[in-house]
Amino acid sequence: MDAQPNTGWRGCDGVEMDLPTTARPAGRAWHLGVPLAMAGLGAVLLAGCSVDVRDPAVPDAPPSTPALSTPTITPGHDAAAVAARDLPFAAGTTLAPGVPVGISDELKRAPGWKPVTEDVSGASQYAKADGCVVVARVSTGQGPLVRGDDRESTVALFQYLDATIQPSYLMTETLQWGGSVEEPGKSVEVLALEPAAHGGKSTVVLARVFGTAGSSAYVSVSCPDPGTLAAARKDVARYLPLVPPSA
Repeated sequence: MDAQPNTGWRGCDGVEMDLPTTARPAGRAWHLGVPLAMAGLGAVLLAGCSVDVRDPAVPDAPPSTPALSTPTITPGHDAAAVAARDLPFAAGTTLAPGVPVGISDELKRAPGWKPVTEDVSGASQYAKADGCVVVARVSTGQGPLVRGDDRESTVALFQYLDATIQPSYLMTETLQWGGSVEEPGKSVEVLALEPAAHGGKSTVVLARVFGTAGSSAYVSVSCPDPGTLAAARKDVARYLPLVPPSA
């Protein structure tokens, strides 16, 4: 990749910020002296700001006249077969080129949850009566982050948001791949980062870059304490499946 995305984070007000680092390495006990990544990242994600990554070498496209869209068909691509199988990182190339993955909105119907914002620039925010907040977002234009496979590309996304994040801080987890609450689908691998408690909040960020599809999905969960976070993560796994492309 020739174009390198900036490692600084630009907030909703357009001001570029350097994020403090507060995450613990995955699979190892926290100890003093090891940098923690993403203390500020959870707050930025929960604010619903954009994480679109654009290639700075490519000029903005001029406004176009609205027109009726036609279905996109990828020759030789079996969308139903892809949706019917687990999607580990290595299987990302089975997706249709350029067709983004989606995120369900069923969390708004889960017990105790309510929608706060819905599909604002690709992001939706949900709040639970116990104080938990979830932000789910799909972003396109992720080409500058694409590496050898989707796992490497997802590491690049985290490092784009905070350059101090090391791959060892990230854990491999799974979310639901398609299906519904009543009939769960398969599983899709994502990377998870659990920052140390910051401001009294317990937080986890789950994300994946789908290189072939040219998109990324992330879900951030912030709760008052580890107990409520554990319950919220179960709700996310059940009610916010990633949606396979249909084309």
